[in-house]
Amino acid sequence: MGGTADGQAGDGGGTVRTPDRLAVRKTYKLYIGGAFPRSESGRSYPVTSSSGDFLANASRASRKDARDAVSAARKAFGGWSGATAYNRGQILYRVAEMLEGRRAQFAAELADAGTSGAGAVVDAAVDRLVWYAGWSDKIAAVAGSSNPVAGPYFNISSPEPTGVVAVVAPDDPLLGLVSVLAPVIVTGNTCVVIASERAPLPSITLAEVLATSDLPGGVVNVLTGSVAEIAPWLAAHMDVNALDLTGVTDEALAVACEEAAAENLKRVLRPGVTTDWYADPGTRRLTAFLETKTVWHPTGV
Repeated sequence: MGGTADGQAGDGGGTVRTPDRLAVRKTYKLYIGGAFPRSESGRSYPVTSSSGDFLANASRASRKDARDAVSAARKAFGGWSGATAYNRGQILYRVAEMLEGRRAQFAAELADAGTSGAGAVVDAAVDRLVWYAGWSDKIAAVAGSSNPVAGPYFNISSPEPTGVVAVVAPDDPLLGLVSVLAPVIVTGNTCVVIASERAPLPSITLAEVLATSDLPGGVVNVLTGSVAEIAPWLAAHMDVNALDLTGVTDEALAVACEEAAAENLKRVLRPGVTTDWYADPGTRRLTAFLETKTVWHPTGV
């Protein structure tokens, strides 16, 4: 008597019986310090498709989660900012490779979220990562300068990363997310990202890509949940150096975050207009979170 593929006997007619099995549903957690913890509060919220069908429960990050994410980003900053620009570009290119390899999965998640032309969006996100990877060792030449001075000195200005950047991601759950995330980290900053509240699932899948792409833990930390709840905490956090409010659509919330950010003189980026994520991004976001260091050195006599 022949055996079946699953080790069970056939029915005599050669038919293989496939046992019923439960689907293994994916659990979408936070991404903090290179790990995937649940929210310490135990809270979650349902994520639905564009047609209203249930997709998954996403973690609802708390204030404690935000503090942990900032702590992880600060811990990672020294090593990441001290890495060579070439190495950061290599890692970003590796992220693009891994994203390309999971194209079908991302396309399916984007389609569930109601994104039209999901495959093309994934392709554009991969291309955007490669584009920013290419800028890694070139932005210093563009943003830096040798300054003419009236005296026997060399006067040289060079860009340096700001530090920990809190990013409110736009509602575009992949291309928009990549477009705000990549320029922050390729220039040597670390970050805490609040994912799209409406469609957070692709952001956690992207975190899985980051975790397997040689990116040190803590360089990128992803929180899911309420933007109105988390953003003010990050804006007021004294160990956050800069704030990107691209994904804040509520005018009152944006103003409140700007006011909180002023307490420790955070840099604040607030585009204020609808962004075409397919357009050439230019270098604005690369320079938005860079500080300029100027060095004076006496010339030889």
